[in-house]
Parts: sequence; structure tokens; C-alpha cells
Amino acid sequence: MERGGSVMDAMDKDRDIPAHGARPLWTEEPARRRRLPDPVRAAAVRAVIIIAVTLVQTMVALLCTLAGSWSAFPTVLATVASTVVATWGVLDVWVTRQVWRQRYGVVSRPSSTAREMRRQRRRAGEAEPVTSRPAAERGPARGAAA
Repeated sequence: MERGGSVMDAMDKDRDIPAHGARPLWTEEPARRRRLPDPVRAAAVRAVIIIAVTLVQTMVALLCTLAGSWSAFPTVLATVASTVVATWGVLDVWVTRQVWRQRYGVVSRPSSTAREMRRQRRRAGEAEPVTSRPAAERGPARGAAA
């Protein structure tokens, strides 16, 4: 019984520490850059894994070649094929990123100078110039029966 009591006393010893003096284990900091979109991040992870496998294959091919092993030639061929696949993986990241930007990443805002010029014209009472032609001058709509 004495033994159990001393263990409980050791555990209770920490309850004396005031809670207000405790610091959190970590503090949240805002991210420096925005998180990549999910499709782009998935393509990037794929590319990194493919590149890592290619680098391991390159090392194996080099060591097999230096050792004069019979498996050097097939390993070198596999490494060349992996290099092509790794190049595709990197291009996949780039293309996926560009496609995502075109579909979802377009932010259409007039520049500050254009906005300021529009404000000045409004204050002066001028109407904004119309740049498009009337429908009659443009001709038939696309897909309309001729």
C-alpha cells in the first residue's frame, strides 16, 4: 500500500504547477504561401515519387556498371525509361498547374490606373465610350442558320 501511495504522490506533484504560467507547445503562424490546389499537389507528389525511384535506379545502374554485373544493361535501360517517365511527371505538374490557373485562378480586376480614370470620367459627367458595334453591324450570330 505504501508503494502505491508514493506513486500517486509523485503524480500529484505536477498538479501544483499553475496553469497560467504554462506555454503552449507550438503557436500557429500564418502560411507564407497559399496551399497548392489538390490536383496540382497530387501531380507534384506523383512527380517526386517518380523522380526518387529514378534516382535510386540510377544509383543501382551505376553500381552494377562499376561492378561489371550482368544486370547492368537491363538496369540502364530501365533507368532511361524512368527518366522519360520522370520528365513526363514534371511536365504533368506544370500542365496541371496551368490548367488549374486557367479554369479557377483568374482574378479579373481592373488596374488601379484604369479604375481611377473611370472615376474621373464619372465625376466629369462623361459617359463611358462604347467599343462594341451594334448587333446589326456584326452580322449573324455563330451557329445561326445561313
